[in-house]
Amino acid sequence: MTIVPVLMAAIAPGIALLSYFYLKDKYETEPIHLVAKMFLLGMLLVLPAMVIQHGVGYEFGNGNFVLSFVSSAGLEESLKWFVLVQLIYRHASFDEPYDGIVYATAVSLGFATLENVFYAFLGLPSFAALLYRAFLPVSGHALFGVMMGYYLGKAKFKPEKAGLYLTLSLALPIVWHGVFDYILLLSNWIWLMVPLMGYLWIRSLGRISRANDRSPLRALGSEEEIKA
Repeated sequence: MTIVPVLMAAIAPGIALLSYFYLKDKYETEPIHLVAKMFLLGMLLVLPAMVIQHGVGYEFGNGNFVLSFVSSAGLEESLKWFVLVQLIYRHASFDEPYDGIVYATAVSLGFATLENVFYAFLGLPSFAALLYRAFLPVSGHALFGVMMGYYLGKAKFKPEKAGLYLTLSLALPIVWHGVFDYILLLSNWIWLMVPLMGYLWIRSLGRISRANDRSPLRALGSEEEIKA
């Protein structure tokens, strides 16, 4: 496979999934430049993550649990969460619960996309390998982003429980990401991965629907329809 087709195949899944989640915003789509910024920031997180992961492996070893829950899930989700809390959580454009999902999936898919490019060029790319990465690691990052963004949205719009929801927005993606990676290290991973991905997709679609239903812009839209 030549460079351009490999690069396009590595990038396409992340862009396609981001477009899907972006267009799921029923009431007011987010500024495209801000979503693109979060995507690029997600890409930039890959390099510090790789450096820190190397240090974690040197210090604590590379056992399956450490690789899955500490080096991968714990570190990667913490970096994404930190960026979102610092740059997006109080941003004026974050004005409805679903926006948390848009921005979190943007950061997550930016990370997954550059990671995918590295794997494509450092490994031995084939159509089967790129398809595997599109359906599993890239999709997995997107679904962990939905989880994170859903609870960030709840934290912002239910300030009385903000502490709880902020904690869940970090803890749940770490747990599920860790489970995902741990399964991939098992010899019979396919039998556990298929039901896991099905469950995560179903839960994510439910969160998308609930986040949209809680939008304060929904009532405004209904009033405008009645007046019309």
